[in-house]
Amino acid sequence: MTQIERILDQLRRAFSGDAWHGPALLELLDGVDAKQAASRPLASAHSIWEIVLHISVWEDAVRRRLGGEVVEPTGEQNWPTVHDTSDAAWQLALQSLSSGHAALERTVAALPESRLADTVPGNDYSVYFMLHGVVQHDLYHAGQIAILKKGAS
Repeated sequence: MTQIERILDQLRRAFSGDAWHGPALLELLDGVDAKQAASRPLASAHSIWEIVLHISVWEDAVRRRLGGEVVEPTGEQNWPTVHDTSDAAWQLALQSLSSGHAALERTVAALPESRLADTVPGNDYSVYFMLHGVVQHDLYHAGQIAILKKGAS
């Protein structure tokens, strides 16, 4: 297995399942409805919905960085506000999350192994470090979602 294949394996496990630690991001989101996603069981914490949008932002940022762009989401870009809390809007957010993740996986799959040592545009770390970071980012926020689900039940 190449390094790219190993990274892709970890991206998939963290996102959709068969992770060593327990439930992956999509497994945790299964069955979450719009009301639960928008709720704030911890007043000072982000909602599940906000976290989903935030993950989407960063998976897209990583994909774009792999294409050579300098991308650094801040403020509203980093943590988009949820304006529409309808079931349809929640389904759209979940679809966007999944399609964005699929686009990231396709981009990583097409990446030459030699690019892993390259410095990420606008940053001082490698592509290898960033790709492992996006896996860690997904899992970090999946843990938050797990806690928020328990509080919103």
